[in-house]
Parts: sequence; structure tokens; C-alpha cells
Amino acid sequence: MDFEVTERKSTGVERYLRVSVSVSTVSAARERAATRVAKQVRIPGFRPGKAPAAVVRKQYADAIKQEALDALMREAYLRVIEAEKLDPVTQPHAHDVKFADNEPLTFELHCEVRPTVELARVEGFKVTRPAAKVTDEMVSAQIDQLRDQKAAWTPVEEKPVEGDLVTVQLAITSADTPAAEGKEYQLLLGAGQVIGAIEELITELAAGGSVERAVKWPDDFPDETQRGQTKTVRVQLTDVKRKSLPPMDDSFAREIGDFDTADALRAAVRTDIEAGAERESDAAVRGALLDQILSANSFDVPPSWVKQLMGAYAKAYQVPEAEAEKFAGEFRPAAERQVRRDVVIDHLAEREKLTATEKDVDEKVAELAEKRGAKPGEVYAALQKANRLKEIERSITEDRVFAWLIERNTVEQE
Repeated sequence: MDFEVTERKSTGVERYLRVSVSVSTVSAARERAATRVAKQVRIPGFRPGKAPAAVVRKQYADAIKQEALDALMREAYLRVIEAEKLDPVTQPHAHDVKFADNEPLTFELHCEVRPTVELARVEGFKVTRPAAKVTDEMVSAQIDQLRDQKAAWTPVEEKPVEGDLVTVQLAITSADTPAAEGKEYQLLLGAGQVIGAIEELITELAAGGSVERAVKWPDDFPDETQRGQTKTVRVQLTDVKRKSLPPMDDSFAREIGDFDTADALRAAVRTDIEAGAERESDAAVRGALLDQILSANSFDVPPSWVKQLMGAYAKAYQVPEAEAEKFAGEFRPAAERQVRRDVVIDHLAEREKLTATEKDVDEKVAELAEKRGAKPGEVYAALQKANRLKEIERSITEDRVFAWLIERNTVEQE
């Protein structure tokens, strides 16, 4: 292929190349396209592939032109990328394509390339490791959550209070809606499931009681059309249940798990919280260290990588289409930082030969299997089925990279 790049522009990791393919190359491509089309089409009065070239060119001019253009563009993409030594991270795009008779094929090729990362400075930084504080209050709060999961709901005859589970019949009418039969609802008082004024009506009643009163809808009600409206609300309280937490004793400890005593459960909860606090401290050190490295080493990242990550998070968070643009604007800085973080880790892993191997992953799987009391092969198969082997490989690599960095930087304890 006879071509030349007539203009080059670079913006960060984006490349814009103006390409011109010679008239002779274009002519040859048209000839080949005409031959291919002639073998494929059927023209009345001629056997397949035997129609005169002039007839084929006249009747199938557009098809020949398009086939020639497609073939030229495919080859030009490959030749230009090879000649310019580009390392694209996305499929190149062609813009402003001009393909006229007896003229060169010209177009602008746009692509994003892999960023050039030097990381001239990764040593000599100082970060502070937050203290992994675990208090008795934190342990008690965690145990209360466990007790809450085992709580029993007991019927009471008293008027309901915040935290009670009530069953009510609600009938709501207004000037725009006719009187209707009440509908049954089960509500947790204080959880914001109904407006405050209706909750107040409910708390006035004992089981079996009813009340009817005009209620004004709040000015910040989610449905703007109902804000400030006054409606007649009829409430009949059918049932009131109050949560009863089990006592924190040896019996509860045995019910929760393999614990003989309440003290053993409390000790296990403290150990678990301490481990979580240590992980949070580790994450804080890693984040602070990476922030300093990113500030000291400037490099660009492909916009498509950032966009892809934002799309993944939007899907994970189930962001509605109507809010996608707002979400992207708010999340972009965090997404870009995450991409830059991953680039730094990948670069150091490759440069310092810290990337996890298949053997490393096998050893980690065997370790997990031993903790679970399972066979390594079964754990490996389960992780493979859940597409989590890459996650394990990445975790090992990141741990090695950060261990390498922490050896070369100062971490002070808070």
C-alpha cells in the first residue's frame, strides 16, 4: 500500500493522523473490488462471473466503491499503526473520509494509545498510618446487631412507639380522589415509611382503635404534585408488635456459632473488628502513598478507560438513564484516580517483576481451602466458575506492589 501521513496531532494519549492513500493504490483496490463483485452477482443474460466488466461496473458501481473503501480502510488502519509504532487501547476511528473518483483516499485516524509512564519518583514519601482503635462500645454495637438479627416480635396492648411494627388499615381521600376502602400496611414506626403526621395518628391509638383527621402533606414530599395538599386520613390500628432482643448469654453465643460462652463470642467479635480496623489502616496507608506518587508523577490516561469504569459503576449502582450524565460528572474524578492508580500498580508490577504467577494463585487457593476445610480442587473450581481467579491474582499482585513501596517509604504510626 502506497500511503503517507500528512499531519500528526497529539493530545495527551490521543492521536490524530491525517492519512492519504495514493491514487494508484486506490485504483488497484477498485479493480480488485470489481473482480470480487463480478464473481458474486448475477446479471440476466450472462453466466455467473462472465458478465462484461463494463456492465458490472455500471450496475454495481456503489457496491464496488464500498467494497474497495472497506478493504482500503482495513489495510490502512494496520499499516498506519505499524508505521507510526502506535499501541492503541481502543479501536481506531476514521473521520472526514474522502473517496472520490481519480483522487487519493484521505481520512483522519483517531485513536487512544497506551500511556507512557515513567514514575521517576516512587521513594522518599512519608505517610501516617491511622491507629486501629477498637473500643468496648464498638464491640457492644456489633453484638447488638447480632442480637437484633435474632430478635422476636411480641404483640403488645400499649400504644405504639418508635421502633414498633404495626399493622394498619389506611384510607386516604382528597378533593381529587373519592372515598376508598382502607388498605392494609405493615409499617416500622420511625423508619420514614409514611409521612410524620400519619405516624402521629398511629401513635395515638391502641390496637383495635381508629381515628380520622385532615392531614397536610409536607412541602418536601417526593411527589411534587402532592406537596402542601390536605387530605382526609382514616387510620385503624390492627396490631402492634415490639422487638425483644435475646439476652447476651451463653445460650445466645451457642446459637450464633461455635462459641461455648458469651465471653468467647465477645472475644471473637473483638478480634473480627480489630482485623477490619487493621485492613482499614492498611487501605489508608496505601491510598495516601498512592496519592503522593500520583502527585509526583504526571501522566495521562485514556478517556475510554475512565468512561468504561464509570459505565461499570453506573451499572453496579443501577443508575437510571435520566441521571447517567449527572452521575458521570460527579464520579469522573474518582474514576480517573482509580484508573491512574491501576496504571501505577501495573507499571510497578511489570517493572519490578512483582506480578502474581499461576503458582502463586494455586498456593492462595490451597490456603483458602485449608481455612474452609475443603479440597483445593473444589475451591479452585468454585472460584473459576464465579470468575474470581483474576480477582485473586490481582490481589496478590497489589499486595506485592504495596509491600515493595512500603519498604522504600516511611510509614509513621498515628
